[in-house]
Amino acid sequence: MLMKRLLAAGAIAVFGTGAYAECAFENSTPVSISAAAFQAWKVATGAMAECGNFSAELNQEFQEKQAVGFAANPSLYAIGGVENSALVPLQDAGLIRPLDDLVEKFGSQLSPAQLIKIDGQIMAIAMMVNAQHLMYREDILNDLGIEVPQTYEEVIEAAARIQEAGVVDYPLGGSWKTTWLEFVNMYLGYGGDFFRDGFQPNVNNEDGVAALEMMKALSAYMDPEYLVADSTYTQQQFQKGKIAIANFWASRADAVNDPAESEVAGKIRFASAPAPVAGKIPASTLWWDGIVIAKNIPDDVAEAAFRVAMEGIDSDMANANPDTAIWIINGYTPGEFASGATATAAKGARPYPASSHMGIMQTAIANNISAYLNGGKDSATTLADMESDYIVAAKEAGILE
Repeated sequence: MLMKRLLAAGAIAVFGTGAYAECAFENSTPVSISAAAFQAWKVATGAMAECGNFSAELNQEFQEKQAVGFAANPSLYAIGGVENSALVPLQDAGLIRPLDDLVEKFGSQLSPAQLIKIDGQIMAIAMMVNAQHLMYREDILNDLGIEVPQTYEEVIEAAARIQEAGVVDYPLGGSWKTTWLEFVNMYLGYGGDFFRDGFQPNVNNEDGVAALEMMKALSAYMDPEYLVADSTYTQQQFQKGKIAIANFWASRADAVNDPAESEVAGKIRFASAPAPVAGKIPASTLWWDGIVIAKNIPDDVAEAAFRVAMEGIDSDMANANPDTAIWIINGYTPGEFASGATATAAKGARPYPASSHMGIMQTAIANNISAYLNGGKDSATTLADMESDYIVAAKEAGILE
């Protein structure tokens, strides 16, 4: 498979490789993209590069870079790789352009599911869906007679048995550097809603307490450095045989089983994300990834950028990399590694509730949850502080009076 070298840190620049089907047109306009550094973006930007005059900056700090780059005039990037929440600040700041005219001219192959609309206008084009789903070492579970966990209560039971057997460094892993997302997933899994009466905060309740307590119980079976573990770190833990179970991104399923990278290739299987407890929905959120086009660029550059992007997210690319992502591209046939995320969606996982007010709540969660997990606050104080921080910031933003 193409461009499988992992990015440990920093950015990677992608240029034409000649490895994909030829681009349908020869691009003469310099086009650049800023996007996240995971495998789906590597293969998509690799296909875009076949059109020529293209460069890609793939970096885990892409959101911060996009905000600065798109605000420049002209924009430092023509294309942005975004997901649910990354779209919101760019849209709110007026840094991306509506795509209706470009879709009409060059997007006849796009399906309605790919057209991300805000207030009736197409503002982004989705290429894939993503979710955290259960990844597990099938050999370890089989050897210990452990059934595939369907709830987090069962995950904890499995972790205790794995720890007792001493077959891995840590029974559980996860990309908990984004601890706010783990709370969001768990809280939604318990059935919680983040807001009431419009935009009033709603986390200081029984579901909030249950979500925090479950997270703390899980953390006891993780690497002590779990709060700095990003997706690449967790991926490498799997590949090196250091962990046995993680609720982890479907977009990493290809890499953890890649023989060129993984010491345990072929031993990792996939299932639905667990529910917190029996009878609840999976503790995961559904996400999409796709492209936006910068507003602060000339129309001819925007047109070239859109055409290049469409070449990168077409059916040739998707079917050449069927296990890299769950592509929502016409003509794509799903591969083996889509099974866990598909099951997660089928069991009722909710989309990530991206919005300006949720962005403020997200920050309030992130600013308080580590203190709870480290023992610095109890659950009641943590949840009260989340709501208090949200209220202050929401008032400053004009969301609350």
